[in-house]
Amino acid sequence: MDTGLQLYNTLSRKKELFQPLNAPNVGMYVCGPTVYSDVHLGNCRTFISFDLIFRYLKYAGYKVRYVRNITDAGHLEGDRDEGDDKFAKRAKLEQLEPMEIVQKYTLGFHDVLRMFNTQPPSIEPTATGHIIEQIEMIKVIIANGYGYEVDGNVYFDVEKYSKEYNYTILTNRNLEDMLNNTRELGGQDEKRGRLDFALWIKAKPETLMQWQSPWGMGFPGWHIECSAMSAKYLGAEFDIHGGGMDLAATHHTNEIAQSEACSHKQPARYWMHTNMLTVNGTRMSKSAGNGFLPLELFTGDHPLLKKGYSPMTVKFFMLQAHYRSTLDFSNDALDASEKGFRRLMSAIGLLNKLSVSEQNDFDIDALKGKCIAAMNDDFNSPILVAELFEAVRIINTVYDGKGKISAEALAKLKQLINDFVFDILGLKDEDAGGNDLNGVLDMVINLRTEAKANKDYATSDRIRIGLQELGIQLKDGKEGTTWSKA
Repeated sequence: MDTGLQLYNTLSRKKELFQPLNAPNVGMYVCGPTVYSDVHLGNCRTFISFDLIFRYLKYAGYKVRYVRNITDAGHLEGDRDEGDDKFAKRAKLEQLEPMEIVQKYTLGFHDVLRMFNTQPPSIEPTATGHIIEQIEMIKVIIANGYGYEVDGNVYFDVEKYSKEYNYTILTNRNLEDMLNNTRELGGQDEKRGRLDFALWIKAKPETLMQWQSPWGMGFPGWHIECSAMSAKYLGAEFDIHGGGMDLAATHHTNEIAQSEACSHKQPARYWMHTNMLTVNGTRMSKSAGNGFLPLELFTGDHPLLKKGYSPMTVKFFMLQAHYRSTLDFSNDALDASEKGFRRLMSAIGLLNKLSVSEQNDFDIDALKGKCIAAMNDDFNSPILVAELFEAVRIINTVYDGKGKISAEALAKLKQLINDFVFDILGLKDEDAGGNDLNGVLDMVINLRTEAKANKDYATSDRIRIGLQELGIQLKDGKEGTTWSKA
């Protein structure tokens, strides 16, 4: 099955023709959130990007099993197995049980993604629900000689692994440079090598979340959960593994090592990574004071925002940048996206009002081909959006009586809009289904029509100007008055 889809593979650092292991079936694993706090915009960008990929693969005819995990245990503050457990720290801060923290922020995560109109994954496994699978994988890694236990802790032997496999295959970093940039082991450090990482961590007496294992009471290291769960639901080898680019250097590098040490197979054929967010040209981060949460972006309740933006405006803004490019937030950029999104939805609202003709001035098949070509070029959503504004031009041209469209071409145009705007980009008209609004506007338009008929032009103009100030544009035509968003 060859759909012509090219995607950028972090492993090879180039675009490759997508050839699934077992077409038309596709296995895709994406690293999900660590649910100890509110989901941030960087997470949202990643999940919106992979929602786009999920949607397009299905449109292209693939049967996709999309697995996205929930990290609800085992994530320490430092990448080098140091610091406090994030869940325990938050639980103490909020005076809650760790699993109450997990429940609270998992529900919040799902709420935000619903606002962005993303589809749920096929499977959403949790780390705590797969402790047995992680323990079994660690046992195999030890048996194969790549793991070692010290006083209840189990570590991955990177030096031993690196003699047989390329530990830096994903990032192409120099192993010697990595070692030189990693601090020397302290006298109390149990690890054999500076790059070794924890597979299982011994619990302290006060540890809130701990499980029984062959090495005593403890909890899994951060990286092992994804290796164990991807293998369980997608097999030792699968098609796509994705996540934010910040995961490539440590988390994904260690995932590959664990999987190969266990099964002697590279887990995923294609590794895909989304790029970072910036605000006014500066990297978004809590420490820089320029990070804002999705709900702050929606309400405008943040010093850097002059107003709030709807979830679909924010999503449209994100989709106007390629998933591998840096995305820079600014009020001006969000304002421009808001206007563009309104223009797109206003044109779509006119589709059912277009008159058909025997004549046809537009090649909808060619436009569809360009939309497919954009998505086949590594899911190039900004190019797709640009092509969709050609559809906007067609709609407005026909509506204004400056072009003609046949019934067949109009049917194709409606299908194209449904496929690419709603099914693939996952956008929705936030005012759609607002029958109350439609009814109110119809009533107001009728009042204006009556005022004009009675030559009460002052009232007629007052209604028109008032609606315009509210963002509603009226258009008088031969068949009456219609409205659209300005």
